[in-house]
Amino acid sequence: MSAGTAYESLSVDTLPERLKAVSALADHVGEDATAWQVQEVGDGNLNLVFIVTGPKGKAIVKQALPYVRLVGDSWPLPLYRAFFEYHALTRQAARDPGSVPRVYHFDEAQALIIMEYLAPHVILRRKLIAGERVAGLAEFLGRFCARTAFRGSELSLASGDKKADVALFAGNVEIPAITEALVFTDPYFDAEMNSHTTGLEPVIARLRGDVALKVRVQQALQRFVSNTETMLHGDLHSGSIMSTDSDSRVIDPEFVQYGPMGFDIGMLCANFLMAYFSQPAHRVADLADYQDWILGVITDTCSVFEAEFRHLWATERTGILYPASLFEDQGHDSTPACDAVLKGLWRDAWAVCGIEMHRRCLSLAHNADFEDIAYVALRARLEARNLMMGADLIHSAESLAGATAVCALAREYNGKDVL
Repeated sequence: MSAGTAYESLSVDTLPERLKAVSALADHVGEDATAWQVQEVGDGNLNLVFIVTGPKGKAIVKQALPYVRLVGDSWPLPLYRAFFEYHALTRQAARDPGSVPRVYHFDEAQALIIMEYLAPHVILRRKLIAGERVAGLAEFLGRFCARTAFRGSELSLASGDKKADVALFAGNVEIPAITEALVFTDPYFDAEMNSHTTGLEPVIARLRGDVALKVRVQQALQRFVSNTETMLHGDLHSGSIMSTDSDSRVIDPEFVQYGPMGFDIGMLCANFLMAYFSQPAHRVADLADYQDWILGVITDTCSVFEAEFRHLWATERTGILYPASLFEDQGHDSTPACDAVLKGLWRDAWAVCGIEMHRRCLSLAHNADFEDIAYVALRARLEARNLMMGADLIHSAESLAGATAVCALAREYNGKDVL
């Protein structure tokens, strides 16, 4: 398939013939395309994902579709998102080596990326629903979030390089627009594509009637659209992480854009909190221990993030922001400056955390942690706890005393009957 060929979506049947000449694929699965086995495994909202298996091994072929797969061709979506995902993966690989799948080949015209097949990794969300633990998870995620946040910002990057990157990713218009609508706006009014669990109506009315809450959410949106601090993954949740029992990788950065440094870790923490609140529907025997483990992942991830961020501040602060010439070179400690940056970062993170907790229950594209709960009345009770804690986080984002306080609040809500 040549780069100039007009776009055509792949299928299990057509993939071998169309990609047999791509040496980067043949190098990893074998040159005889007639021996390839192709399986379509895409279970997300947007793309085709194929596992290609051959005599030499396996590879992933991911191709963007010209519409939102979850909805259908009534919601068109530009193919250029594959271009931005490719560039995001290359930058993440450079800023935190080993954290993302290796990219073997990119075809812009066909909107496809051929990349490393991760095995025996599975989607982290599924492991959390199943009650499985992942050793080193917090350390991996804390470092990934800190390194990509710091090294993608003008704390580290040369100003010209950062501005060129901002200009490049500013072309990714339609994908961030989904975040702007589905995450920050739609949960707070009766948007057309919203859906919610029956029984949540009193809680929803309370949230939508809270004008101060909506003001804070829109302030967070204002920062999201106008603050280009660093390159974001943009959709970092437990469905965008693949893990074994002791190894993890981050996938699917097609929602990449430059935005506030606290966005990714805030969204990540929200998804762990939703996993926490959903657990009473998924297990009985080890419920308390497993919920404690999830909260431990949150606190440890945030602790590792802060430690790594401060380490990078001390060792890699080579950009135009807070230069050593204003601090260390004059014999001054720059710790207060780092403290101030982190304070703003965590404010943004906890606000985003609460907003994401709302969007996953009230907007389009819910998460399986709750959606897999067949007993609707139980699902509503657990989602209600999640929704009301989310409101608390949004209201108190500026004053929260860190992840420990957030997890204490989660324990409090876990014992409440909100409905």
